Amino acid sequence: MSVETGTLPPGAVESMFDRIAPVYDAMNRVMTAGLDQRWRRLTASSVVRPGDRVLDACCGTGDLALADRAAGGQVTGLDFSEPMLERARRKSSAIEWVRGDLLELPFADGSFDAATVGFGVRNVADLARGLAELHRVLREDGRVGILEITTPRGPLRPFYRLWFDRLVPLLGKALPGGSAYTYLPASVRRFPDAKGLAALLDEAGFARIRYRFLAGGIVALHTGEAA
Repeated sequence: MSVETGTLPPGAVESMFDRIAPVYDAMNRVMTAGLDQRWRRLTASSVVRPGDRVLDACCGTGDLALADRAAGGQVTGLDFSEPMLERARRKSSAIEWVRGDLLELPFADGSFDAATVGFGVRNVADLARGLAELHRVLREDGRVGILEITTPRGPLRPFYRLWFDRLVPLLGKALPGGSAYTYLPASVRRFPDAKGLAALLDEAGFARIRYRFLAGGIVALHTGEAA
């Protein structure tokens, strides 16, 4: 099953991330009240073991890749935005930073022991294909961790709609290049809920799939193993 998660063509998505690279870290801190770094550390500790070969796909400016390395991994960070990678390279020379596309990973089958994606699969044009690529480059029983915004169904839903649909786009417009954050609410609405993403991971060949909600259900962490 092919799941298209965005209405923007791939070139437009790449251009958008090129533009927001200068404000990406600042907006992450603002949008999550500074909790995003804690969530990245949780993601890394959930799937990375010391000595693992780790792929951090859609790595952006590299914060999750850094968490993977802190957990003991030998990390490769991949992103299709060169301006994002330029900022990632400033943070660590111990990580291999590669420009590439999650939909066509430039790695051999079974290259990695673990893979992580933080706030990135939501923007992939074909989510099912991207998950299949992650499965392909993992060894048998290799672990995956996906951290992503989701739509809460509990008491935080009204706050969520106000924050992501109204306030975040306004904050983005106040920063150079940040107007692209008007894309965020629509991208979240199109993205499968936590149960739906778990089903797609199952279809991609992952087993022992689990997910947990963070921040009252606004963010979900999915983990699984390549079967």
